[in-house]
Amino acid sequence: MSKRSQKPVKAVASVPTGYGPLLAELKSRVRAAQVRAALSVNAHLVWLYWQVGHRIAQQQAKEGWGAGVIPRLAADLHAEFPEMKGFSERNLNYMIRFAREYGAPAILQQPAALLPNGGATPIVPQAAPQLSEDDPSRILQQLAAKLPWFHHVILMEKVKDRSTRRWYMQHAIEHGWSRAVLAVQIETQAHRRTGRAV
Repeated sequence: MSKRSQKPVKAVASVPTGYGPLLAELKSRVRAAQVRAALSVNAHLVWLYWQVGHRIAQQQAKEGWGAGVIPRLAADLHAEFPEMKGFSERNLNYMIRFAREYGAPAILQQPAALLPNGGATPIVPQAAPQLSEDDPSRILQQLAAKLPWFHHVILMEKVKDRSTRRWYMQHAIEHGWSRAVLAVQIETQAHRRTGRAV
């Protein structure tokens, strides 16, 4: 006897007029909210990693610390947040690199604006919002907030040219590329093939 046959069968009530469209609308709203929540979490994580990288780089410059402090920071952060996997030595170095390569974030600040007092922190530069809409750095930052962290790691490792990196960022977002697909597209130099296909 299967488990299915063991459950009591509920009588199915007749479906009122308009039920189908209502159910479809509610499903759509739930899915859209799930996507927005995932994007928000991702943007917050990218912003956090920028902050961490920026503060470490800032402190290293101020105190004259070398890379030797990174293993200690990684160990201490891991001890404090054992459930988080993002504080390895290697990842801390990526965070520093990310902060240096993407500069003062204009768009990555948006998730912080949801925090009490507007997310204002001493490390948020005031000049960033003054960038023009077509400024390459601002566009790159807008794209950065929409990609998962490990996409950034792949891009930093494999794509040195900022305009080429921007191309991959735009296409990864537009086509929903996974990390693996992004890596393959970079390896096969997809940016050079675009426009050649009939």
